[in-house]
Amino acid sequence: MKKSRLEAFSDGVLAIIITIMVLELRVPHEPTLAALALLWPVVLSYLMSYVFIGIYWNNHHHLWQVVEHVNGPVLWANLHLLFWLSLVPFVTAWMGENHFAAVPVAVYGVVLLGSAIAYYVMTRVLLASHAHDSLLAEALGNDFKGRISVLLYVAAIAVAFRLPWLSGLLYGTVSVIWLVPDRRMERVLLRHR
Repeated sequence: MKKSRLEAFSDGVLAIIITIMVLELRVPHEPTLAALALLWPVVLSYLMSYVFIGIYWNNHHHLWQVVEHVNGPVLWANLHLLFWLSLVPFVTAWMGENHFAAVPVAVYGVVLLGSAIAYYVMTRVLLASHAHDSLLAEALGNDFKGRISVLLYVAAIAVAFRLPWLSGLLYGTVSVIWLVPDRRMERVLLRHR
């Protein structure tokens, strides 16, 4: 299989995920700012998840620029990632509708953690199918951001039952870490062009 097919499929799934999330936003029944303000938990959870999905799309895009080929295990690893990401609309809506209650915030974190682990697994499967001196191996490096993200997600899940707002801050911290562009892929591609 060509890697372009996997990229196109993944892009399509991510686009559908974002579409489902926006369809969960309900229009207020009254044409006032006060009615709109009441939707702040739903809008905030949507915004958090939109950024989260955008980060995955961006990193997935950069990763596949240095991937040379795909095989069966790579396809399954990518589907594993897409499985976790496909749960984002559900947990986003549940968290927003319940005003960031403890259990939905914790379950949201489980989905974020599952996505992070699935991405890590996918990169390891890709590395196993590429040469040790490949562009992919050079670009992935030690993946400090990935490891710290998993630790922050675990901490956020643990505190969600007592301090859901702190969990939200930790989820936001991970997003900020990843919003700062990861230049590893770009540096490797520039050096080898």
